[in-house]
Amino acid sequence: MKTLFKSVLLTAAMAVSVAPVQAATSLDQLLEEVKKNRVSEARINAQREAEFNAARADKQALLRKAQAELKAEQDRGDRLTKQYADNEVRLAEKEQELDTATGTLGEMFGVVRQASGEAYGRISSSIVSAEYPGRGAFLEEMSSEAKGLPNIEELEELWIALQTEMTESGKVSRFETEVVSLDGGSSRQEVVRVGTFNLIGEEGYLLYNSENAQVQPLGRQPDSYMVDAAEDFKGATSGIAPFYVDPSQGAILGLLTAKATLSERYHAGGLPGYVITGLFILGLLIALYKIVTLTVTSGKIRSQLNNISNPSSSNPLGRILQVYNENKGVDVENLELKLDEAILRELPKIESGVNIIKILAAIAPLLGLLGTVIGMIATFQQITLFGTGDPKIMAGSISMALVTTAQGIIAALPLILLHSIVAGRSKSIMHTLDEQAAGIVAAHAEAEKA
Repeated sequence: MKTLFKSVLLTAAMAVSVAPVQAATSLDQLLEEVKKNRVSEARINAQREAEFNAARADKQALLRKAQAELKAEQDRGDRLTKQYADNEVRLAEKEQELDTATGTLGEMFGVVRQASGEAYGRISSSIVSAEYPGRGAFLEEMSSEAKGLPNIEELEELWIALQTEMTESGKVSRFETEVVSLDGGSSRQEVVRVGTFNLIGEEGYLLYNSENAQVQPLGRQPDSYMVDAAEDFKGATSGIAPFYVDPSQGAILGLLTAKATLSERYHAGGLPGYVITGLFILGLLIALYKIVTLTVTSGKIRSQLNNISNPSSSNPLGRILQVYNENKGVDVENLELKLDEAILRELPKIESGVNIIKILAAIAPLLGLLGTVIGMIATFQQITLFGTGDPKIMAGSISMALVTTAQGIIAALPLILLHSIVAGRSKSIMHTLDEQAAGIVAAHAEAEKA
């Protein structure tokens, strides 16, 4: 009613506000308009009231329906609560019955689960799984299940898995599988499985990665004769073929990937190793040059000995004979001095480079010792920084120390041998020259006395 009263006042106010506009006509007309508006407003309000009453009845019907549904759900909730409590009691009774019925079978199932765990550890990493994939998932689930008892089907699956492993361990089998190459690609190829020991593919020996169930080649193949034997075995179709078997089921072959090659061992010596190599090559070249030149000189001297009367300037003995021919008229003392001077002129050419080889042979092991000291200093620095917990951190420096020592010895030994050869040949030549010079002096002295 208050709302209706406010509406009437608002309508009257609006009528009064527009009255000055219509005042020009008549006040009677204004009164008529107000009356009309009041009748119209009353009719509208009556209509709205009727609509409201009708809607109120509908809302009350919906309210009663919702209350009924709420009551039904509460009753259902009570029933489910009671059913849940009954099921809990029944479940406890059934578990008790199960424990009673299981009796000593529980121990047997415990043994089955232990066997499943052991079989999973062996079968999942076996190369037989490369030919028969998917066996590990069942065994893992069976061994890791904490509750529940295995049924007959599961026991049969365990039996079949163990029997398959035992049977296939004595077979040489061929099958096709996906081989993942070292560069990330893959190809499908025929693979030969030798029992539970090795896999052979186009690249040689293969490994089975149990983590991602992939077959991949070794990062580094064994020696060529083993790979050749494996290739021959792969191509054989009957009879007996020799084959190098890894009895550790791939563990030893896997260690090959961590084994350093000859090139890697050489480069482990670092800068001292490179310097030793340079000195060794230099000494080797000098020694070879001296061996060749001294051999040629010895040959020429032997030829000159066969032709004393015709001295040649292309060899040391010939040049000494030329000095004798040029000084035949002098006395013995002067001739001896002339010949000594000629021999001294030949001496540097004959003995040049011999001492260098000796020095290089002495420096090489000293450089190896220097590399050892540098490597040990680096080792102790790494121990100071990282401790001794991980030996791999120190392995690089220790390797450098040992490799440089070996390189120094390896370079020194042949250089010492070559120095002995070169020094012996040069001394042989000098001995020949001294011998011939002494003979010339003696012959000249005899001629003077005569």
